[in-house]
Amino acid sequence: MNEDLNEVPNMQGSSEKLLQRTAALSVIVNGVASLRQLIIPLLIGLYSFREDIASVSLAGTLIALAFLVIFAVTSLQWLRYTYCLAEQEIRVESGLLSRTARSVPYRRIQDVSFEQKLLPRLLGLVEVKIETGAGGSDDLKLTYLTLVESNSFRKMIRERRDHHTSSGHNTETYHHSADAAPSGVAIFKMDTKRLAIFGTFEFSLAVFAVIGGLLQYAETFLGFDIWDRDLLATIATNQRVSIEQLGPFVQFLTALAVFFILVLVGFATGLIRTFLRDWGFVLEKTSHGFRRRRGLITKTDVVMPLHRVQALILSSGLVKRRFGWHSLKFVSLAQDAGSSHHVVAPFARIEELEPIIIASNFSLPKDDLEWHQASQKYRRDRAGQIFLFGGLVTLTMAPWFSLPLLMLPILLGSLYASFSYFTWKFQRHAISETQLFACRGLLFPITRISSRAKLHSVEIQQGPIAAKRGYASLRLGLAGGDFSISGIPIERARTLKSSILSSITKSDFSALT
Repeated sequence: MNEDLNEVPNMQGSSEKLLQRTAALSVIVNGVASLRQLIIPLLIGLYSFREDIASVSLAGTLIALAFLVIFAVTSLQWLRYTYCLAEQEIRVESGLLSRTARSVPYRRIQDVSFEQKLLPRLLGLVEVKIETGAGGSDDLKLTYLTLVESNSFRKMIRERRDHHTSSGHNTETYHHSADAAPSGVAIFKMDTKRLAIFGTFEFSLAVFAVIGGLLQYAETFLGFDIWDRDLLATIATNQRVSIEQLGPFVQFLTALAVFFILVLVGFATGLIRTFLRDWGFVLEKTSHGFRRRRGLITKTDVVMPLHRVQALILSSGLVKRRFGWHSLKFVSLAQDAGSSHHVVAPFARIEELEPIIIASNFSLPKDDLEWHQASQKYRRDRAGQIFLFGGLVTLTMAPWFSLPLLMLPILLGSLYASFSYFTWKFQRHAISETQLFACRGLLFPITRISSRAKLHSVEIQQGPIAAKRGYASLRLGLAGGDFSISGIPIERARTLKSSILSSITKSDFSALT
């Protein structure tokens, strides 16, 4: 790592030569990231003045000047971006005019994870994320270090964290976590065939949303407003006449072709997204937790210590479940691509998930487990409330819409109310000696599994209707996620609360997190 000769005082007042900078090639990556926001406006400007040579020359000069300014500012930001490994903490300082300094004690650091997007990966750079367990902006990031520097940095951070953790009051230890890149036994991986099957279930039409976003710039290049009402009405009229001249058979074939094109685009989009996100997916069991690597263009390397796994989420879909496919996520104390849920097996059979679940100190529900459903009063009230909402929307729309359109909210409300009523049997929960289970969903079934010892609080909630009808919702405090059971009889809610509180009072949370 590059070292600066400046001296900075640590928290105890001593001085150490520890100010360091990120890799110099970070200037290129950060500069390109800033330029991406200007690409479309610059192209529009050049296209607008394409017939005026003087304007094109001026625009070219301004573009070159913008490039120089951006890379000059990025270079200055790199010079002013430093980090310091002090005795008790890691400190990161940044900013040109307004300086920002953030410090994280080693004791609070959970782990260090890596991420490599395309350009940093081509340049041999790694984005290093220092995870504190709080997630979001509370985590520190170093953008970017070389691969060798990042491995050395992770090793050093783990060594100091282990030292401060073992010498403090926290009883949690991290055995053998000082390895630069902890290796382990692969307990789940996905090959090309598995990715292809997974991609077919990831049907998506998101590409049309991207096209819609690009159309806002179409007026500049086409020379007319594609959203002009008169223009759209004229095109629609002419198109209708043209289609009517084709005859019913050709109209049917045209509609069928459009449908198959949409289906093809949806499957292709799903496959591409799946291969880009999960290429090379491998989950390893290490000496102190789990390590997950995946990604084709953006490659991630995430380590999940065992003690940070707070709960499990087992999910599927109506079609996927019929074919025996499921997804498993860990509810963690840190974030994974904007979510607090770490995907550890996105597409697997139950028999493949069971070793992962056992390794995380959880277990699947046993066959003799006693399941309880939500109150029948709750499902009737919920269906009635949905139907009533549809009626209120209809009354609100009455002065402005005709009768056929007014029937739409009532029809949709009735369908949703009926669906909610008949899916009641899929909403159930159970409790064992060590775990709490909650299932819900027909189209997208989800099972949540939480350790009773890792729950932080229990709250019974009742609205006016629920209090009158004798049911309640149970809200459970869970670090890094949420856990709730809705519409259960009040006696059952009190029984669950008493059982869970008995487990919570026995737990030493400083040793769990």
